[in-house]
Amino acid sequence: MRIALVGNPNCGKTALFNQLTGGRQKVANYAGVTVERKEGRFIAPSGRTLHVLDLPGAYSFDATSPDEAITRDVCHGRYPGEAAPDLIVCVADATNLRLHLRFVLEVRRLGRPVVLALNMMDAARRRGMVIDVEGLSRRLGVPVVETIAIKRGGAQALIERIDASIPTIVPTAFDNASIEQLHAEVRSILAETVTLPRDTAAIDDAIDRWALHPVFGLLILATLMFFIFQAVFSWAQPVMDGIQAGITGLGAWVTGFLPGDSALHSLLNDGVFAGLGAVLVFLPQILILFLFILVLEESGYLPRAAFLLDKMMFRVGLTGRAFIPLLSSFACAIPGIMATRSIQDPRDRLTTILVAPLMTCSARLPVYTLLIAAFIPDRAVWGVFNLQGVVLFALYFAGIFSALGVAFVMKRLRKDKSEHALIMELPSYRLPNVRDIALGLWERALIFLKRVGGIILALTVLLWFLSTFPGAPEGATQPAIDYSIAGRLGRLLEYVFAPIGFNWQICVALVPGLAAREVAVAALGTVYAMSGSDDAVASQLGPLISHQWSLATALSLLAWYVFAPQCMSTLAVIRRETNSWRNVAVAAGYLFGLAYLASLATYQIARALS
Repeated sequence: MRIALVGNPNCGKTALFNQLTGGRQKVANYAGVTVERKEGRFIAPSGRTLHVLDLPGAYSFDATSPDEAITRDVCHGRYPGEAAPDLIVCVADATNLRLHLRFVLEVRRLGRPVVLALNMMDAARRRGMVIDVEGLSRRLGVPVVETIAIKRGGAQALIERIDASIPTIVPTAFDNASIEQLHAEVRSILAETVTLPRDTAAIDDAIDRWALHPVFGLLILATLMFFIFQAVFSWAQPVMDGIQAGITGLGAWVTGFLPGDSALHSLLNDGVFAGLGAVLVFLPQILILFLFILVLEESGYLPRAAFLLDKMMFRVGLTGRAFIPLLSSFACAIPGIMATRSIQDPRDRLTTILVAPLMTCSARLPVYTLLIAAFIPDRAVWGVFNLQGVVLFALYFAGIFSALGVAFVMKRLRKDKSEHALIMELPSYRLPNVRDIALGLWERALIFLKRVGGIILALTVLLWFLSTFPGAPEGATQPAIDYSIAGRLGRLLEYVFAPIGFNWQICVALVPGLAAREVAVAALGTVYAMSGSDDAVASQLGPLISHQWSLATALSLLAWYVFAPQCMSTLAVIRRETNSWRNVAVAAGYLFGLAYLASLATYQIARALS
């Protein structure tokens, strides 16, 4: 039996999906598009295996975005290669039925078996709401069950209802109603079945008086962002040290059984462990960043931040709705670009897509952390803040301000000067569910480890090969890598990048970094290991470059990574989302130009001041 979960955004649908399926789920994309699909399964009390599909959030079947189009087509049984679901579970926020019931009525019009899950019933009771569940079921003609998706056992009533026989809805005349009639029907149902003592929760109002204040709200947001970047650098260090020690010890143990002059020893020591070790160590920082993003999302704060920033972002050619995709891009530009599907205006969506790569994604963290730890003193600022965390905060905001600047230029260049109002739902505040946060972190850890175990490992081994062959000629006086393919390529690229302070080792690392930014650190580890440096280069890379590079070179490389379009996957997603190679060329061209100019200015100024 196939079950589809549908509902408005922020209704708790995904939390309910996690409650039902637990770890028995998989994430993929729909064929031909970048809309994400989540599938899972669970065993019903009767012993049946039920398959659950978590469809993208939708406000209506009158689709205005790719997400809503997917949900509409799957529910109607019109999606290619996708059979219509046997049962539709429509999830609605019990605290906001005025908005959610209209979509429930649209789902009912399908004439398929439907169950309405009234989610967040605990929050509704705390607010003083009284919902006549039986009366609501009679008015809608579908089974209605109460759920609390964030509590263990909060979906038990839904599971029992799903496991029972659910009749198909018999369409009535109302099933061809207009939008105006649907709204009228919602008002009638609410008047008959819901007692609402007030429009919003008192706690929401109290928090929003500060969180949405035009001055204090911005200060709260800036403080949150600053705290996040401090935590990324400070909290992760003990775990990073443990991972680094473990990788170094494992590498020494594995290679200890091999002859020191063998090709296999070099491959494992200088390629695999020097490369992967230099990247794996940054997993704690990436997960801490994701942790904060997930908590802010689950708590209901992100839409408020979007509303708060709308006026400021509008002045530079963006919309408040762009805030969430841009914040997602701090983790990775790919889901950030995909999240722009929620932006209905094509002009605003394209602008957001083109500036999303300027957000400092987690793939930059390995580079930033390596250079900051090597060149920025680890000392307190004003007795409270960590100087390295302050620098990381500044790098993140350099990306933000650059995105705003680019968006402003695009606004001045485009012909369409029309204004577009921001209309969005502000969900009730709620405590994030530990289970959902843990599952989200687990998924992202697996994604990162798959990248490390897949593309980064492959590129590291390829770079080792290019750095090893052909070997040094007889009587050679330089390290063997100088005579290799990689060494010769690096020397050629050095002519292009010398004005911005890059040596040939950095130039070599930039090439595999085109596939994924974090590969650059692995590549540097491999290059310096092949250059005859310390065998434990994976753990000594920071001190090594701090002695061999100037501060001007390090600052130049940091400036480069604020802008550089060194992620082919991001460019590929831009192509898929915009269906235009021209937009890919524009993105790659302006990012490369900004990166080179910023690095050039940084390097020359730093040299002049040193």
